[in-house]
Amino acid sequence: MESLTTPLIISFLSGFMILAVLTLTSFVKLSVVFMIVRQALGLQQVPSNLVLMALAGFTAVFISMPVFTESISALTQADGDLTTPFGLYGLWQVGIAPFQDFIINNIDPQHLDFFVTVSNDLWAGSGMTGSQSDFIIQVPSFMVSELTEAFRMGFLIYLPFVAIDLVVTAILMALGMQMVQPNIIATPFKLLTFVFVDGWARLVEGLVLSYGVV
Repeated sequence: MESLTTPLIISFLSGFMILAVLTLTSFVKLSVVFMIVRQALGLQQVPSNLVLMALAGFTAVFISMPVFTESISALTQADGDLTTPFGLYGLWQVGIAPFQDFIINNIDPQHLDFFVTVSNDLWAGSGMTGSQSDFIIQVPSFMVSELTEAFRMGFLIYLPFVAIDLVVTAILMALGMQMVQPNIIATPFKLLTFVFVDGWARLVEGLVLSYGVV
């Protein structure tokens, strides 16, 4: 078998890094929370999806930078045969180990136990058994945990903006201005409130600190 070419190795590492950013970091939670904030503000396309995804992506990389550094260092020092699929698989295991530590530290144990139980039921008769150390079980458990936490944060973020909507609606009704859409009045007040409390900075700060030391 011919040796793997350098472009192939680069493509493998690039694909791994993209996959890691999307599924093995805080990207899922960050992107969902940012989308909820935009919806709560009453804005449809501002900021744009591209801006929100870029912010979520770079913030996720910022949070997981020690993990990326450890993974790249481990890959650089790994001794493996890159001329065979088995060698590539070994390289994958070395590179993924730091990410496994990260997601294990941020998984809700209940979700992990759920996927272990379900996997044993689904794989019954195949000779396969699921365990908490299986990467294929850890990833969906981590993503569900992140989505759950994102919706919890989204609920708390939504409450003050709903309160503003209710107050504006009540005032308009009291003034007999039922024909005026509440969003026209409420949206500027929500934007003013969000800017006044330095909303984006505080939001990103809270999301970053929710992971503690990685």
